[in-house]
Amino acid sequence: MTLKSMTGFARADGIHGNIAWSWEARSVNGRNLDLRLRLPSGSDGIELRARGLCQERLARGNCTINLSVKRESGEMEIHLNEAALRQAVALAERAQGLTNMAAPQLDTLLAMRGVVEVAEGEESEEERAAFADVLIAGLAKALDQLVDARAREGERLAEVIGKQLEQIGSLVEKAANAPARQPAAITARLGEQLNRLMEGAAGLDPERLHQEALLLAAKADIQEEMDRLRAHVAAAKELLHAREPVGRRFEFLSQEFNREANTICSKAADIEISRIGLELKTVIDQLREQIQNIE
Repeated sequence: MTLKSMTGFARADGIHGNIAWSWEARSVNGRNLDLRLRLPSGSDGIELRARGLCQERLARGNCTINLSVKRESGEMEIHLNEAALRQAVALAERAQGLTNMAAPQLDTLLAMRGVVEVAEGEESEEERAAFADVLIAGLAKALDQLVDARAREGERLAEVIGKQLEQIGSLVEKAANAPARQPAAITARLGEQLNRLMEGAAGLDPERLHQEALLLAAKADIQEEMDRLRAHVAAAKELLHAREPVGRRFEFLSQEFNREANTICSKAADIEISRIGLELKTVIDQLREQIQNIE
């Protein structure tokens, strides 16, 4: 079975140079595809690529995609601020002339703020592009794992839904074979209805009463509802094996299931049919809960 859930979690991480990165992808139920990308500052260059990749792999669900990046200490570059050093030397010479104190040593001058500047080496455009490619490849790996997790959950859903469809089919056949729907029972029930209508109705046309009783019996018949339920069960079983996302189609079918069950309950002229209709509604409600998880 290829049914997929909308619930799943995945993680992919790695190291590129002196940078450790990690993607986390999680998804839950949603009517549409709602993407929330949480990227660290400076990651604007990959946001469009990341969003496009998510839209290719996922059809529905509320999905949160997190990227964390941690830079270790890289190569340091030390720069001498010559202008600041000249100013420091000039100030030291002037102070010596005013105080007759010994001139400061070079290490003291170099320790003055702004004379020596320490900075990490800047990345080239090629290095930034290479790192972006690594991050996108990592996201692809995380999304593959997320899709696999959703597929595994989909297998469990398919098994549960398959059993529920079998229950619905069994209840439909139980209603079809109920004693109250047998010709003899229907005839007896019609006879009782006619007798009640005829009591104290000397002025009424017996033929008209007979036609009205037949009309009431036809309105109470549930054959069409059972035929439609059988068709819906067959359609739902086909969806279990579909390769494309079928969540919306399942939701529509669940509404149709519920509509037919409601009609059976409203038409039920026998306590057994009424009980079967209520059982149908219970199973269909359980089915609808599971369908909410399908992609």
